[in-house]
Amino acid sequence: MKKTIVIGAALFLALGTPAFSAPKFSFGDDSSEYSNDGECDDPRFEGAGMTSTPLLEDDVMADASDCRAAFEAGRLTLRGIADDGTVDFGDDASEYANDGECDDLRFRGAGMTGTPLLEDDVMHDATDCKTAYSKGQLELNLK
Repeated sequence: MKKTIVIGAALFLALGTPAFSAPKFSFGDDSSEYSNDGECDDPRFEGAGMTSTPLLEDDVMADASDCRAAFEAGRLTLRGIADDGTVDFGDDASEYANDGECDDLRFRGAGMTGTPLLEDDVMHDATDCKTAYSKGQLELNLK
């Protein structure tokens, strides 16, 4: 009987605790000219709390108050990133896919293109970004 209780308690603890943790990230600051307008302008996020205007590279980590409020209200999630931190690289639908440079503004590092980043390329340069990410040339732009 005692052995059954111990095994049951061990299983409860093992199964009741997630084997992963959500990715840690920073909301940044409010340096965007569009901050504090009630809509998240940071293209790292998606959901009902987002602005309907075009997203800009300059707003990455620059609309903290709006994005934090919407995220905490459950109206935003990190774009293409699962709760366990697994990256969804997307597809190769970008006009700039397969050119050897990552064009997805969710990343930063030596594997990135030197040209301006476009919202349209988010999750649409999978092969280039996944290759550079696996070589340690990219990291998620979370902090």
